Amino acid sequence: MSTPFFEVKNLTKSFGGLKAIDDVSFEVARDEMIGLIGPNGAGKTTMVRLIMSILRPDSGSISLRGKDITNMRTWDVVREGIAGTFQTTRPFRRLPIIANVMVPCLGPRTSRRGEWVKKVEARAMDALEFAGISDLAMEPASRLSQGDLKRLEVARAIATEPELLILDEPFGGLTPTETELMAKSVRRLHKGGRFGRLHSEGAAMIIIEHKLSELMKIVDRVVVMDFGKVIAVGTPDEIINNELVIEAYIGKEVG
Repeated sequence: MSTPFFEVKNLTKSFGGLKAIDDVSFEVARDEMIGLIGPNGAGKTTMVRLIMSILRPDSGSISLRGKDITNMRTWDVVREGIAGTFQTTRPFRRLPIIANVMVPCLGPRTSRRGEWVKKVEARAMDALEFAGISDLAMEPASRLSQGDLKRLEVARAIATEPELLILDEPFGGLTPTETELMAKSVRRLHKGGRFGRLHSEGAAMIIIEHKLSELMKIVDRVVVMDFGKVIAVGTPDEIINNELVIEAYIGKEVG
């Protein structure tokens, strides 16, 4: 039996008497794009913070390529090849967006790869091109729309050359046009390719999203959580017709 590329195994996290994550297990293959969904309070954002080592689990393990990364520091998790974006964007607002991307370009995971480090600005521009906002490179981050801020977050994550990219609500607050542009950027990054000096072999992905109609168009499988537990795993078609999933969303807006 082969070792999973990424695995969460029997993960548990409590806050006081509340079990935010309750014995959760799932896997992600190297070539997969996974949707992680559930009603508000299901534990999705807590799961992201556990994976990124912003929080520590009470029990269970997280592994990448068979290596236990459960208790690593956040920057060591990034060095291993995992990057994430979050619902609330926090750029350096007074700096041009290219400067925002140059910072992660100097990280240890990317700097050890060779000569392009001498051309950090060009490398950052390639990440912006990949995310679809290279034309705004010299704009201060404070002037960006919500959609462009989301794409800036993706560009900063891309700059670390992740093998697994976690996107928390990438479509949140976006217009239909901005959502379509973001979806295109996500699909392009997942497939990989060469853009200027930036070459991507493609990133496995975990996407947390409330806009289910958009999410279901791009993911391979879906993991559904409710009250801290995984209640269903399957293809988008299987999940849409799953009675437990339908019950979890009763009385809640879906899409």
